[in-house]
Amino acid sequence: MAKINITVLGAGSWGTALAILLARNGHNTKLWGHQTDHIRVLEKTRRNDRYLPGIELPENLRVLSEIADAMEDSHIILIAVPSHAFNQTIQAIGPHVKPHCKIAWATKGIDPKSGYLLHRIANDNLPFPTSLAVISGPTFALEVANNLPTAITVASPQPDFARELADILHNPRFRVYTANDIIGVQIGGAVKNVLAIATGVADGLGFGANTRSALVTRGLTEMIRIGLAVGGKQDTFMGLTGLGDLILSCTDDQSRNRRFGLALGKGQGFDQAVSEIGQEIEGISAAREIHLLAEEHQIELPISEQVYEMIYENNSPEQAVNNLLSRTRKPENS
Repeated sequence: MAKINITVLGAGSWGTALAILLARNGHNTKLWGHQTDHIRVLEKTRRNDRYLPGIELPENLRVLSEIADAMEDSHIILIAVPSHAFNQTIQAIGPHVKPHCKIAWATKGIDPKSGYLLHRIANDNLPFPTSLAVISGPTFALEVANNLPTAITVASPQPDFARELADILHNPRFRVYTANDIIGVQIGGAVKNVLAIATGVADGLGFGANTRSALVTRGLTEMIRIGLAVGGKQDTFMGLTGLGDLILSCTDDQSRNRRFGLALGKGQGFDQAVSEIGQEIEGISAAREIHLLAEEHQIELPISEQVYEMIYENNSPEQAVNNLLSRTRKPENS
C-alpha cells in the first residue's frame, strides 16, 4: 500500500503506541501532544518513557507540539485523547482541517459535558462533513508497542474509509476488522470501563473467580441492553469491541479501570486511588454518562448503577455488593 500522511493527536500511551505502529507500517506519521515539555523530551530521547518505557520511536515518526504543524499535509487525523478532551481537540483542529482530511479516533468514552457519543461531537463541530471512523477493541498500548499479536475493529458509516484505515493499520501482528456500527462500538468502549471498575472492586474485596465471571457475564447483558437502546447492533457486543474488550479490561491488571476498582475494594480512598494510577481512568466519567443514558431510556443496569453510586454517591463497596445481592430474583434473560 502507498505511504499515507497521518497525524495522531494525543501523546499518551495509546496515541504513542498507534503512532509507533503506523510508522513501523511505513507511513509518514506525526504525533502531537499538548504538553510542550513532554514533547521536547520525546524529541530528545526518542522514547516516551512516561507511558511506554523502553520503547524506541521509529525514525519516520515526528513529534510536534504545534497543532497547525501537526495537521499540515495530513490525509488522516487519528485522535487518541481522553474523552473529556475530545470536544476541545475537535474544535482546535477545525481551522486546520482540509477538505481531503478524514477523521478517526481511538478514544473510548462519552463526552462528559453533553452526554453525546463522540461521532456526534465530531459532526457538530467540524467545519464541513467528512469521513469518520472509530477504532476500538481489546488492546493494551504497551503490548501493541511491543509488537504482540492484537486484533481490533474499525467502524465507520463509510465502508471505503473503514477499509482504507484497516489497510493502513494492519500488519502481521496487528489484525484489523471492519464494521459499520459506529454507535455500538462506541457504547462497548464506554460501558466496559465501568464494568472493569466493578470487577476490580469485587477482586479487591477478596471475592473469587465465580464472582468475576458472573459480573462479566451480567455486565455484557447490561452493555447489550443500553447499546440496543441507543441504536447499536447486538452482534457488535458479541465481538472484539464488546465482549472482547470487556474480558480484557475486567481480567487484566494493565487496565487502569480495573486497578481503580481494586484500590476501592481494598479500602483506598477515591483521591488516593486516582493519584496512584496517575493516568486517565475513563470509567469514572463513563459511570455518570451511562447512568444518565439509562435514566433517559428507562433501562435497568444494576452493576453499572452500583459503580455510579460508589463514585458519585459515596456508597461503600460493601454496600454496593449488598445492593446487588438483595435484588429480587428473576429469569436470566429478562
